[in-house]
Amino acid sequence: MRLSLGFFLFSLALSGWVPARASDAPLILKKDIELRGSQVAGNQGPLFLSADVVQSISENVIEASGKVEARKAGQNFFADTLRYDRALNQIEASGKVRLEQSKLVVSGSRLKLQLDSHTGFLIDPKYRILPAPDVRITGRGEAKKLEFAGQEIYSAKDATYTTCPVGNDDWYLKVADLEIDQNRQVGTARNVLLTFKDVPLLYAPWADFSLNDARKTGFLPPTIGFTGKSGLDITLPYYFNLAPNYDATLYPRLLASRGIQLGSEFRYLMPSYHGEAALEFLPDDQTDKRSRWLATMNHDHRFNSRLRGVINFLRVSDDEYFRDLSNQVTVTSRSILPQEGTLTYEGYNWQAGLRVQQLQVLQDPDAPINPTPYNRLPQVTLSGNRQLRDLKAEIESEYVHFEHPTLVDGKRLTLYPSIRLPYQTSSYFITPKLGYHFTRYELENNPVYPEQKNRSLPIASLDTGLFMERDFSFRGKSYLQTLEPRAFYVNVPYRNQNDIPLFDSAPLDLSFAQIFTENQFTGSDRINDANQLTLALTSRFIDESNGLERLKVAFGQRYYFSSQKVTLNPGDPVRDSSSTDLLALLSGQINDAWRLDSGWQFDTDLGKTIKSTISASYRPAPGRAASMGYRFLDGSVEQLDSAFQWPLTSRLYSLARANYSFRDNRLIEGLAGLEYNGGCWVLRGVVQRIATAEKDVSNSFYLQLELNGMGRLGASPMSALKESIPGYIPSNEFQNP
Repeated sequence: MRLSLGFFLFSLALSGWVPARASDAPLILKKDIELRGSQVAGNQGPLFLSADVVQSISENVIEASGKVEARKAGQNFFADTLRYDRALNQIEASGKVRLEQSKLVVSGSRLKLQLDSHTGFLIDPKYRILPAPDVRITGRGEAKKLEFAGQEIYSAKDATYTTCPVGNDDWYLKVADLEIDQNRQVGTARNVLLTFKDVPLLYAPWADFSLNDARKTGFLPPTIGFTGKSGLDITLPYYFNLAPNYDATLYPRLLASRGIQLGSEFRYLMPSYHGEAALEFLPDDQTDKRSRWLATMNHDHRFNSRLRGVINFLRVSDDEYFRDLSNQVTVTSRSILPQEGTLTYEGYNWQAGLRVQQLQVLQDPDAPINPTPYNRLPQVTLSGNRQLRDLKAEIESEYVHFEHPTLVDGKRLTLYPSIRLPYQTSSYFITPKLGYHFTRYELENNPVYPEQKNRSLPIASLDTGLFMERDFSFRGKSYLQTLEPRAFYVNVPYRNQNDIPLFDSAPLDLSFAQIFTENQFTGSDRINDANQLTLALTSRFIDESNGLERLKVAFGQRYYFSSQKVTLNPGDPVRDSSSTDLLALLSGQINDAWRLDSGWQFDTDLGKTIKSTISASYRPAPGRAASMGYRFLDGSVEQLDSAFQWPLTSRLYSLARANYSFRDNRLIEGLAGLEYNGGCWVLRGVVQRIATAEKDVSNSFYLQLELNGMGRLGASPMSALKESIPGYIPSNEFQNP
């Protein structure tokens, strides 16, 4: 309950000031006096007192009047009159009482304080939290009475709090009774009412909270939303502060058309390990007529500086769990869930790893994943390198036991030692490399392939390039232009691999990264034969005033000196062309606002575009972000993606995202909303439509009210906005109208 910090701060400010004891002198006519050491009750250091008149009216009483000011340890105290009774060790002040601190100003009409017991009261207190480097939100409030009930124990009657500026009470919190105990750093509020635009929004008969931003057990703000698949969606989290380094959250969730889901999360942080675990259970889904659940765990354990273990586990009850019960694109699109544990050891110049992995595949009936991935039970890796003068020796090795419910099981051992002789100067580099790739298979449940199979392949490559540069001027600005030609040659002999199953191999997409690799397949089940040369040319335009890469242009193509014979599957057509498609790239930060990225893949034999992407973003200032992208893949994909956050007025912002597939004549993701910044509050309304499967969609509605400095009420669209609109920034993070 962050809003209660305001009451804590103003009471804390009052506790820091203690008046001085009077001297034995019968009369003081000076305007300024200094009381030192033991003269200051309960505090060390001097207190300076200034007034138009300061006088001792008796042996034990000092009175000051007319512009009374007391200063001590960074605090300033002002009043019209002040009376200090030495016998009672009590002060009384009246008439425009005001206390100033670096972060707080408190004023009242009358103060009475007994200094030994620290009991008393302040009438009509008003407080204002001042801006500070670590306090972005300022607040203010008032009460009828502030009572001092002991050392650093306070209570307030009929107190209010708001972060709105003076004269604006769009929202405020009203508390009938507020108790502050700084010794235990806790506060208690009774009869708490939150009002927005004169409409009561939230009432709590009782609440306790932490005074120092420490975590505390209690209810968190509820979230309320609406989805097309579940109807009204209400979540009421309850937080358990179990210890400083671990906690838990219980979040019951009402889904109007499905029932009540129970969720829980546990987090922990220890010196050598940390992690979190969560469980969700929806008994007897009223729509699907079945019970549904989710279990997840992430654990990271650092045994010592070299040995580390990780557990990553996620499993759900059914294929439609995320599509039915989540409204986030990154979640609803998940189709392969890992259940794995890994151990890694980092040696001085070698690394070892052990992984056990099983995968759950969430199938879409209209777009099934077939075949499903293999499980690795287990996978062992070992790699290392050694520098021998100018020669660098490396080895990569792997042992995997692959298991699958319907396909061939088997074990695969891979060894790939290699040596490189790199040489580089400021103007060129050249790196020859020789390697030997050995693979052994032992297969099970296999009516097709031989039970044992060895494959050996020598691999040779040569990578070389030049770096050239020149000064370049355009429209009065100085740039450094580079010219970077690169050549990469690979030679791998042919081996027939049709009698080897496919455990983890697939063809790599053609790209600038792929044309500079030795193998055109992932995994180790397929290694292409090669007698090929890749040529590429890159030019960069670098702004000499700040070092930014304003523009990058690149072209690349791979050329074959013989036809490639290795294919992914037996019977697949072999490549008989003499070159790959031509690749082109154009990107750069054109200026402070504009960013451009584009790629192009062109089939020189057929004379047509195979793939093209282009995206541009414009971000001239916070709250002004627009982007548009186009993606084309011959015969399968053609999509237009646009998004923006843009002001309609000084307070009202439009929010939108549209990802449309021309091939499917379908909206993949659509989002539209408005955000209104009221100065001390923000209201967001967002509707979202997501294609969760080939023929399925999810519709959601979010309505959220954020009260600056207190919290957010309603269904949060923040995750959807940040994922869907590149460059989105909440308006209250950069603007306070």
